[in-house]
Amino acid sequence: VQLQASGGGLVQAGGSLRLSCAVFGRNQRSYIIGWFRQAPGKEREFVAAVSRSGASIHYVDSVKGRFTISRDNAENTVYLQMNSLKPEDTAVYYCNIRSAWDNYWGQETLVTVSS
Repeated sequence: VQLQASGGGLVQAGGSLRLSCAVFGRNQRSYIIGWFRQAPGKEREFVAAVSRSGASIHYVDSVKGRFTISRDNAENTVYLQMNSLKPEDTAVYYCNIRSAWDNYWGQETLVTVSS
C-alpha cells in the first residue's frame, strides 16, 4: 500500500495550495480519508477528514472556511484545497486512510507559508 502526497511548497500568506494524495494498493472507497499536519516542535494534529461516502466532512477549527477536503474515488485520490494560507499553517502534511481493520499513512509534503 502506498499513499503518494504532493502539492506542497512555499507560498506567501494569503495564497493557496492544493495537496493531493494518490492511493495505490487499496480501493479508497473502503476508507475514511484524512489529512494531518505537524508543525516544527509540535505534535501531529488532525486537519480534515471525509467519510467513505463523502457525505460527512470534519475540519479542525483553525482551518474551517479556508480548507476544503475532497475525494475522487474514480481516481483513487484525495485532495486538500488550502486557501487564505497563514504562517501558522506551515507544517509537514500527511494523508491517512483508515478502516476498522487497517490504517495507512502517506509520505509527507511540506507546506511553508511566509509572512
